[in-house]
Amino acid sequence: HHDRHQPLTSPPGTTDTTGGWISGEGGDRKVPGVVSPLPKVLFPATEQPLGSLLRRIGVAVGLLLLVTVVTWLGRDGYRDLDGDPVSALDAFYYASVTLTTTGYGDVTPVSPAARAVTAFVVTPARVLFLIVLVGTTIELLTERFRHALAESRWRKRMSAHTVVVGYGATGRGAVASLRAAGTPDDRIVVVDRSETALHEAQRNGLTCVQGDATRTEVLRTAGLPVAHGLIVACGRDDTATLITLTGRELSPTVRISAAVRETENAHLLKQSGADTVIVSAEAAGHLLGQATDQPHAVSVFEDLLVMGNGLDLLQRPVAAEEVGGPPRPLEGRLPVALIRGARRIAFGDADFAACQPGDVVVSIAVARGDEAPTPEAEAETTAPAEGG
Repeated sequence: HHDRHQPLTSPPGTTDTTGGWISGEGGDRKVPGVVSPLPKVLFPATEQPLGSLLRRIGVAVGLLLLVTVVTWLGRDGYRDLDGDPVSALDAFYYASVTLTTTGYGDVTPVSPAARAVTAFVVTPARVLFLIVLVGTTIELLTERFRHALAESRWRKRMSAHTVVVGYGATGRGAVASLRAAGTPDDRIVVVDRSETALHEAQRNGLTCVQGDATRTEVLRTAGLPVAHGLIVACGRDDTATLITLTGRELSPTVRISAAVRETENAHLLKQSGADTVIVSAEAAGHLLGQATDQPHAVSVFEDLLVMGNGLDLLQRPVAAEEVGGPPRPLEGRLPVALIRGARRIAFGDADFAACQPGDVVVSIAVARGDEAPTPEAEAETTAPAEGG
Protein backbone atom coordinates (compact mmCIF):
# COMPACT_ATOMS: atom_id res chain seq x y z
CA HIS A 1 0.00 0.00 0.00
CA HIS A 2 1.36 3.44 -0.99
CA ASP A 3 0.18 6.47 0.99
CA ARG A 4 1.92 8.93 -1.32
CA HIS A 5 -0.23 9.62 -4.35
CA GLN A 6 1.16 9.56 -7.86
CA PRO A 7 -1.52 10.77 -10.27
CA LEU A 8 -2.56 8.27 -12.90
CA THR A 9 0.24 5.77 -12.30
CA SER A 10 0.03 2.30 -10.84
CA PRO A 11 2.09 0.86 -7.98
CA PRO A 12 5.27 -0.73 -9.41
CA GLY A 13 4.98 -4.32 -10.44
CA THR A 14 1.19 -4.48 -10.61
CA THR A 15 -0.91 -5.77 -13.45
CA ASP A 16 -3.06 -3.21 -15.21
CA THR A 17 -6.65 -3.91 -16.18
CA THR A 18 -5.97 -3.01 -19.79
CA GLY A 19 -5.18 -6.06 -21.90
CA GLY A 20 -1.66 -6.09 -23.30
CA TRP A 21 -0.32 -3.53 -20.82
CA ILE A 22 1.74 -4.05 -17.67
CA SER A 23 2.98 -1.64 -15.03
CA GLY A 24 6.51 -1.55 -13.67
CA GLU A 25 9.14 0.81 -12.35
CA GLY A 26 9.15 2.71 -15.61
CA GLY A 27 5.38 3.11 -15.78
CA ASP A 28 2.87 1.38 -18.01
CA ARG A 29 4.22 -0.08 -21.21
CA LYS A 30 2.85 -2.13 -24.06
CA VAL A 31 3.94 -5.77 -24.20
CA PRO A 32 4.87 -6.75 -27.78
CA GLY A 33 2.93 -9.70 -29.11
CA VAL A 34 0.27 -9.61 -26.39
CA VAL A 35 -3.15 -9.44 -28.03
CA SER A 36 -6.24 -8.66 -25.96
CA PRO A 37 -8.92 -11.35 -26.28
CA LEU A 38 -12.11 -10.63 -28.15
CA PRO A 39 -15.01 -9.48 -25.96
CA LYS A 40 -17.42 -12.24 -24.98
CA VAL A 41 -21.09 -11.75 -24.08
CA LEU A 42 -22.30 -13.79 -21.09
CA PHE A 43 -26.01 -14.07 -20.42
CA PRO A 44 -27.70 -14.60 -17.03
CA ALA A 45 -26.95 -18.10 -15.82
CA THR A 46 -29.94 -20.43 -15.77
CA GLU A 47 -27.93 -23.58 -15.15
CA GLN A 48 -24.22 -24.24 -14.92
CA PRO A 49 -22.99 -26.26 -17.95
CA LEU A 50 -20.92 -28.50 -15.68
CA GLY A 51 -23.94 -29.24 -13.52
CA SER A 52 -26.02 -30.15 -16.56
CA LEU A 53 -23.28 -32.44 -17.87
CA LEU A 54 -22.86 -34.14 -14.49
CA ARG A 55 -26.60 -34.69 -14.26
CA ARG A 56 -26.64 -36.36 -17.69
CA ILE A 57 -23.69 -38.54 -16.75
CA GLY A 58 -25.53 -39.53 -13.58
CA VAL A 59 -28.59 -40.58 -15.60
CA ALA A 60 -26.43 -42.66 -17.95
CA VAL A 61 -24.61 -44.37 -15.08
CA GLY A 62 -27.92 -45.00 -13.32
CA LEU A 63 -29.35 -46.71 -16.40
CA LEU A 64 -26.22 -48.81 -16.72
CA LEU A 65 -26.44 -49.94 -13.10
CA LEU A 66 -30.18 -50.62 -13.45
CA VAL A 67 -29.68 -52.97 -16.40
CA THR A 68 -26.72 -54.60 -14.63
CA VAL A 69 -28.80 -55.33 -11.51
CA VAL A 70 -31.78 -56.60 -13.53
CA THR A 71 -29.50 -58.91 -15.54
CA TRP A 72 -27.75 -60.19 -12.42
CA LEU A 73 -31.02 -60.93 -10.63
CA GLY A 74 -32.28 -62.88 -13.66
CA ARG A 75 -28.89 -64.44 -14.50
CA ASP A 76 -30.38 -67.93 -14.70
CA GLY A 77 -32.30 -66.86 -17.80
CA TYR A 78 -29.14 -65.70 -19.65
CA ARG A 79 -26.58 -67.81 -21.47
CA ASP A 80 -22.91 -67.12 -21.97
CA LEU A 81 -21.24 -68.61 -25.07
CA ASP A 82 -18.37 -69.98 -22.99
CA GLY A 83 -20.83 -72.10 -21.01
CA ASP A 84 -20.01 -70.58 -17.63
CA PRO A 85 -22.73 -69.15 -15.35
CA VAL A 86 -23.38 -65.41 -15.79
CA SER A 87 -21.32 -63.50 -13.21
CA ALA A 88 -21.69 -59.96 -11.94
CA LEU A 89 -18.98 -58.87 -14.36
CA ASP A 90 -20.83 -60.58 -17.20
CA ALA A 91 -24.00 -58.74 -16.20
CA PHE A 92 -22.18 -55.41 -16.26
CA TYR A 93 -20.60 -56.33 -19.60
CA TYR A 94 -23.99 -57.27 -21.05
CA ALA A 95 -25.53 -54.00 -19.80
CA SER A 96 -22.76 -51.86 -21.31
CA VAL A 97 -22.74 -53.50 -24.76
CA THR A 98 -26.55 -53.56 -24.86
CA LEU A 99 -27.13 -49.92 -23.87
CA THR A 100 -24.50 -48.72 -26.34
CA THR A 101 -26.16 -50.88 -29.07
CA THR A 102 -22.92 -52.79 -29.66
CA GLY A 103 -24.53 -56.19 -28.97
CA TYR A 104 -21.81 -58.81 -29.51
CA GLY A 105 -24.29 -61.63 -28.77
CA ASP A 106 -22.02 -63.61 -26.45
CA VAL A 107 -24.43 -63.08 -23.52
CA THR A 108 -28.06 -63.57 -24.56
CA PRO A 109 -31.45 -64.00 -22.85
CA VAL A 110 -32.81 -67.49 -23.36
CA SER A 111 -35.68 -67.86 -20.88
CA PRO A 112 -39.09 -66.25 -21.51
CA ALA A 113 -38.72 -64.14 -18.35
CA ALA A 114 -35.28 -62.85 -19.40
CA ARG A 115 -36.56 -62.00 -22.87
CA ALA A 116 -39.54 -60.14 -21.37
CA VAL A 117 -37.19 -58.13 -19.14
CA THR A 118 -35.05 -57.33 -22.18
CA ALA A 119 -38.09 -56.18 -24.16
CA PHE A 120 -39.82 -54.12 -21.47
CA VAL A 121 -36.94 -52.91 -19.30
CA VAL A 122 -33.63 -53.10 -21.15
CA THR A 123 -34.90 -51.77 -24.49
CA PRO A 124 -36.55 -48.63 -22.99
CA ALA A 125 -33.40 -48.10 -20.95
CA ARG A 126 -31.35 -48.36 -24.14
CA VAL A 127 -33.53 -45.76 -25.88
CA LEU A 128 -33.27 -43.39 -22.89
CA PHE A 129 -29.51 -43.91 -22.77
CA LEU A 130 -29.21 -42.97 -26.45
CA ILE A 131 -31.42 -39.90 -25.91
CA VAL A 132 -29.12 -38.72 -23.12
CA LEU A 133 -26.00 -39.43 -25.19
CA VAL A 134 -27.26 -37.84 -28.41
CA GLY A 135 -28.85 -34.91 -26.56
CA THR A 136 -25.58 -34.09 -24.81
CA THR A 137 -23.66 -34.31 -28.07
CA ILE A 138 -26.10 -32.06 -29.92
CA GLU A 139 -26.11 -29.54 -27.06
CA LEU A 140 -22.33 -29.33 -27.08
CA LEU A 141 -22.17 -29.02 -30.87
CA THR A 142 -24.87 -26.34 -31.09
CA GLU A 143 -23.76 -24.32 -28.05
CA ARG A 144 -21.87 -21.77 -30.14
CA PHE A 145 -24.75 -21.39 -32.61
CA ARG A 146 -27.33 -20.94 -29.84
CA HIS A 147 -25.13 -18.39 -28.10
CA ALA A 148 -24.64 -16.46 -31.35
CA LEU A 149 -28.40 -16.46 -31.96
CA ALA A 150 -29.12 -15.27 -28.42
CA GLU A 151 -26.49 -12.53 -28.75
CA SER A 152 -27.99 -11.37 -32.05
CA ARG A 153 -31.47 -11.11 -30.50
CA TRP A 154 -30.03 -9.32 -27.45
CA ARG A 155 -28.31 -6.71 -29.63
CA LYS A 156 -31.51 -6.00 -31.53
CA ARG A 157 -33.56 -5.19 -28.42
CA MET A 158 -30.79 -3.56 -26.36
CA SER A 159 -31.11 0.23 -26.08
CA ALA A 160 -31.39 2.91 -23.38
CA HIS A 161 -29.58 0.59 -20.96
CA THR A 162 -26.83 1.26 -18.42
CA VAL A 163 -23.31 -0.12 -18.80
CA VAL A 164 -21.51 -0.77 -15.50
CA VAL A 165 -17.75 -1.21 -15.82
CA GLY A 166 -16.37 -3.17 -12.88
CA TYR A 167 -18.32 -5.54 -10.62
CA GLY A 168 -16.40 -5.06 -7.42
CA ALA A 169 -17.84 -3.50 -4.27
CA THR A 170 -18.47 -0.15 -6.03
CA GLY A 171 -19.99 -1.73 -9.11
CA ARG A 172 -22.26 -4.01 -7.08
CA GLY A 173 -23.46 -1.00 -5.09
CA ALA A 174 -24.20 0.89 -8.32
CA VAL A 175 -26.19 -2.07 -9.67
CA ALA A 176 -28.13 -2.33 -6.41
CA SER A 177 -29.06 1.37 -6.63
CA LEU A 178 -30.15 0.99 -10.26
CA ARG A 179 -32.37 -1.93 -9.33
CA ALA A 180 -33.84 -0.08 -6.36
CA ALA A 181 -34.64 2.85 -8.65
CA GLY A 182 -36.65 0.53 -10.90
CA THR A 183 -34.14 -0.35 -13.63
CA PRO A 184 -34.89 -3.90 -14.83
CA ASP A 185 -32.06 -6.43 -14.97
CA ASP A 186 -32.26 -6.67 -18.75
CA ARG A 187 -31.36 -2.96 -18.93
CA ILE A 188 -28.07 -3.41 -17.05
CA VAL A 189 -24.88 -4.69 -18.71
CA VAL A 190 -21.78 -5.44 -16.64
CA VAL A 191 -18.30 -5.21 -18.16
CA ASP A 192 -15.36 -6.79 -16.36
CA ARG A 193 -12.27 -8.89 -17.05
CA SER A 194 -12.61 -11.10 -13.99
CA GLU A 195 -14.41 -14.39 -14.61
CA THR A 196 -15.21 -14.64 -10.91
CA ALA A 197 -16.91 -11.24 -10.89
CA LEU A 198 -18.80 -11.98 -14.09
CA HIS A 199 -20.04 -15.35 -12.83
CA GLU A 200 -21.41 -13.59 -9.76
CA ALA A 201 -23.13 -11.03 -11.97
CA GLN A 202 -24.59 -13.83 -14.08
CA ARG A 203 -25.94 -15.56 -10.99
CA ASN A 204 -27.58 -12.25 -10.08
CA GLY A 205 -29.44 -12.24 -13.40
CA LEU A 206 -27.29 -9.73 -15.29
CA THR A 207 -25.95 -9.79 -18.83
CA CYS A 208 -22.17 -9.42 -18.93
CA VAL A 209 -19.39 -8.63 -21.39
CA GLN A 210 -15.96 -10.05 -20.62
CA GLY A 211 -13.13 -7.85 -21.83
CA ASP A 212 -11.03 -4.74 -21.31
CA ALA A 213 -13.34 -1.71 -21.15
CA THR A 214 -10.60 0.65 -22.34
CA ARG A 215 -10.98 -0.94 -25.77
CA THR A 216 -13.55 0.51 -28.15
CA GLU A 217 -14.61 -2.93 -29.32
CA VAL A 218 -15.54 -4.05 -25.80
CA LEU A 219 -17.71 -1.01 -25.05
CA ARG A 220 -19.30 -1.29 -28.48
CA THR A 221 -20.10 -4.93 -27.74
CA ALA A 222 -21.79 -3.76 -24.52
CA GLY A 223 -24.00 -1.47 -26.65
CA LEU A 224 -22.59 1.81 -25.37
CA PRO A 225 -23.47 3.80 -28.54
CA VAL A 226 -27.18 3.27 -27.76
CA ALA A 227 -26.87 3.21 -23.96
CA HIS A 228 -28.48 5.65 -21.53
CA GLY A 229 -25.62 5.71 -19.05
CA LEU A 230 -22.09 4.52 -18.35
CA ILE A 231 -20.92 3.86 -14.78
CA VAL A 232 -17.15 3.54 -14.38
CA ALA A 233 -16.32 1.66 -11.17
CA CYS A 234 -13.06 -0.04 -12.07
CA GLY A 235 -11.13 0.93 -8.93
CA ARG A 236 -8.16 2.59 -10.68
CA ASP A 237 -7.99 6.25 -11.61
CA ASP A 238 -5.81 5.78 -14.69
CA THR A 239 -8.03 3.04 -16.08
CA ALA A 240 -11.16 5.04 -15.27
CA THR A 241 -9.79 7.94 -17.32
CA LEU A 242 -9.10 5.71 -20.33
CA ILE A 243 -12.56 4.15 -20.10
CA THR A 244 -14.19 7.56 -19.84
CA LEU A 245 -12.29 8.83 -22.90
CA THR A 246 -13.23 5.74 -24.89
CA GLY A 247 -16.87 5.93 -23.79
CA ARG A 248 -17.19 9.62 -24.63
CA GLU A 249 -15.68 9.01 -28.06
CA LEU A 250 -18.18 6.24 -28.74
CA SER A 251 -21.20 8.19 -27.50
CA PRO A 252 -21.16 11.99 -27.14
CA THR A 253 -24.57 11.95 -25.44
CA VAL A 254 -24.30 9.08 -22.94
CA ARG A 255 -24.26 10.15 -19.29
CA ILE A 256 -20.98 9.04 -17.70
CA SER A 257 -20.58 8.66 -13.94
CA ALA A 258 -17.15 7.68 -12.67
CA ALA A 259 -15.56 6.88 -9.33
CA VAL A 260 -11.98 7.93 -8.53
CA ARG A 261 -9.88 7.34 -5.45
CA GLU A 262 -7.88 10.58 -5.38
CA THR A 263 -9.19 14.15 -5.49
CA GLU A 264 -6.46 15.45 -7.81
CA ASN A 265 -7.61 13.03 -10.51
CA ALA A 266 -11.24 14.18 -10.44
CA HIS A 267 -10.67 17.07 -12.86
CA LEU A 268 -9.00 14.68 -15.32
CA LEU A 269 -12.14 12.55 -15.38
CA LYS A 270 -14.21 15.70 -15.95
CA GLN A 271 -11.96 16.76 -18.81
CA SER A 272 -12.18 13.24 -20.24
CA GLY A 273 -15.95 13.56 -20.53
CA ALA A 274 -17.42 12.37 -17.23
CA ASP A 275 -20.63 14.13 -16.23
CA THR A 276 -20.36 13.11 -12.57
CA VAL A 277 -17.22 12.21 -10.64
CA ILE A 278 -17.37 10.65 -7.18
CA VAL A 279 -14.18 10.73 -5.08
CA SER A 280 -14.70 7.49 -3.17
CA ALA A 281 -11.72 7.58 -0.80
CA GLU A 282 -12.26 11.22 0.19
CA ALA A 283 -16.01 10.73 0.66
CA ALA A 284 -15.32 7.79 2.98
CA GLY A 285 -12.84 9.93 4.91
CA HIS A 286 -15.37 12.73 5.35
CA LEU A 287 -17.94 10.26 6.68
CA LEU A 288 -15.44 8.76 9.11
CA GLY A 289 -14.50 12.17 10.43
CA GLN A 290 -18.09 13.34 10.76
CA ALA A 291 -19.14 10.09 12.44
CA THR A 292 -16.95 10.94 15.41
CA ASP A 293 -18.93 14.04 16.37
CA GLN A 294 -22.25 13.54 14.53
CA PRO A 295 -22.94 9.81 14.31
CA HIS A 296 -26.72 10.26 13.92
CA ALA A 297 -26.27 12.61 10.97
CA VAL A 298 -23.99 10.05 9.33
CA SER A 299 -26.56 7.31 9.88
CA VAL A 300 -29.15 9.40 8.01
CA PHE A 301 -26.66 10.00 5.19
CA GLU A 302 -25.98 6.26 4.97
CA ASP A 303 -29.74 5.75 4.71
CA LEU A 304 -29.85 8.18 1.80
CA LEU A 305 -27.11 6.23 0.02
CA VAL A 306 -29.20 3.04 -0.13
CA MET A 307 -32.10 3.36 -2.56
CA GLY A 308 -35.44 1.84 -1.66
CA ASN A 309 -34.93 1.74 2.10
CA GLY A 310 -35.86 4.48 4.59
CA LEU A 311 -35.10 7.81 2.89
CA ASP A 312 -34.14 8.41 -0.73
CA LEU A 313 -32.88 11.36 -2.76
CA LEU A 314 -35.06 11.89 -5.83
CA GLN A 315 -35.14 14.48 -8.60
CA ARG A 316 -37.93 15.79 -10.78
CA PRO A 317 -38.36 18.63 -13.29
CA VAL A 318 -39.93 21.79 -11.91
CA ALA A 319 -43.67 22.01 -12.54
CA ALA A 320 -45.13 24.86 -14.57
CA GLU A 321 -47.13 26.12 -11.61
CA GLU A 322 -43.95 26.32 -9.51
CA VAL A 323 -42.16 28.74 -11.85
CA GLY A 324 -41.60 32.04 -10.08
CA GLY A 325 -42.06 30.57 -6.61
CA PRO A 326 -40.44 27.94 -4.39
CA PRO A 327 -40.76 24.23 -5.19
CA ARG A 328 -43.75 22.70 -3.51
CA PRO A 329 -43.41 19.80 -1.08
CA LEU A 330 -45.23 16.81 -2.52
CA GLU A 331 -46.60 13.94 -0.47
CA GLY A 332 -43.63 12.19 1.09
CA ARG A 333 -41.11 14.53 -0.58
CA LEU A 334 -39.29 17.51 0.90
CA PRO A 335 -37.40 19.77 -1.61
CA VAL A 336 -33.86 20.53 -0.45
CA ALA A 337 -32.13 21.90 -3.58
CA LEU A 338 -32.58 23.20 -7.12
CA ILE A 339 -30.28 22.38 -10.02
CA ARG A 340 -30.09 25.23 -12.51
CA GLY A 341 -27.71 24.36 -15.31
CA ALA A 342 -24.39 23.59 -13.60
CA ARG A 343 -25.38 25.47 -10.43
CA ARG A 344 -26.71 23.85 -7.26
CA ILE A 345 -29.07 26.06 -5.24
CA ALA A 346 -29.60 24.97 -1.63
CA PHE A 347 -32.93 25.55 0.11
CA GLY A 348 -31.45 28.44 2.15
CA ASP A 349 -30.42 30.40 -0.96
CA ALA A 350 -32.55 33.38 -1.99
CA ASP A 351 -32.88 31.97 -5.54
CA PHE A 352 -34.48 28.85 -4.07
CA ALA A 353 -37.69 30.81 -3.67
CA ALA A 354 -37.94 31.56 -7.41
CA CYS A 355 -37.98 28.49 -9.66
CA GLN A 356 -37.22 28.93 -13.32
CA PRO A 357 -38.20 26.80 -16.33
CA GLY A 358 -35.73 23.95 -16.78
CA ASP A 359 -34.84 23.71 -13.09
CA VAL A 360 -34.55 20.29 -11.47
CA VAL A 361 -35.94 19.82 -7.96
CA VAL A 362 -34.01 17.49 -5.65
CA SER A 363 -36.05 16.18 -2.72
CA ILE A 364 -35.64 13.91 0.26
CA ALA A 365 -38.38 11.33 -0.10
CA VAL A 366 -39.77 8.40 1.81
CA ALA A 367 -38.69 5.19 0.11
CA ARG A 368 -41.44 3.43 -1.80
CA GLY A 369 -41.43 0.45 0.55
CA ASP A 370 -41.64 2.71 3.62
CA GLU A 371 -44.37 5.11 2.53
CA ALA A 372 -46.86 5.94 5.23
CA PRO A 373 -50.50 5.24 4.36
CA THR A 374 -52.65 8.18 3.37
CA PRO A 375 -55.50 9.18 5.71
CA GLU A 376 -57.99 7.76 3.20
CA ALA A 377 -56.17 4.44 2.96
CA GLU A 378 -55.76 4.31 6.71
CA ALA A 379 -59.48 4.95 7.16
CA GLU A 380 -60.27 2.14 4.72
CA THR A 381 -58.03 -0.35 6.52
CA THR A 382 -59.42 0.55 9.97
CA ALA A 383 -63.11 0.68 8.97
CA PRO A 384 -65.19 -2.22 10.35
CA ALA A 385 -66.33 -4.84 7.88
CA GLU A 386 -69.96 -4.99 6.88
CA GLY A 387 -71.96 -7.13 9.22
CA GLY A 388 -69.14 -7.21 11.79
